[in-house]
Amino acid sequence: MIDLTEVILNEGKVLDCEAELGFDSLSYKFGTFKILEKNPVSIRIENVEGKKLILSGTTILDVEIPCARCLEPVGRRLNIQFELETELNEREYIDGYNLDVDQLVHDEALLVWPESVLCREDCKGLCSTCGQNLNDGSCDCERTDLDPRMAKILDIFSNFKEV
Repeated sequence: MIDLTEVILNEGKVLDCEAELGFDSLSYKFGTFKILEKNPVSIRIENVEGKKLILSGTTILDVEIPCARCLEPVGRRLNIQFELETELNEREYIDGYNLDVDQLVHDEALLVWPESVLCREDCKGLCSTCGQNLNDGSCDCERTDLDPRMAKILDIFSNFKEV
């Protein structure tokens, strides 16, 4: 937490500081992700008009995210940069006269979250039948490269084989 009292009470006041992050993982609706390395947040807080603040800052987080195909953990660097204009008590990361830096960075990390992460470009993924990681070797399951939207046609052909 950063005490905003002096900045809020003095229009035009600027506070430059660094803050350590107090969390070791990022939790969202789509999962919880381990932080491999975190840097302090360099932050600038400026009172531009009464209780209107401009918050700007940067930090870097290295996060472990599962591969979109095989689910193996992959380290990804999140370069977080923000510049926000806010009123006092307008945001969930401002509590009274305190700035919750952890909450601010947590929210900003979501904005730079990668859409999809692969362990490698040619990742083979998991077998849809047994779950075997196909990067580690093949399995004995029957393979069909048929489009899943055509599964009903495959069922029809299977029925004719039995007759």
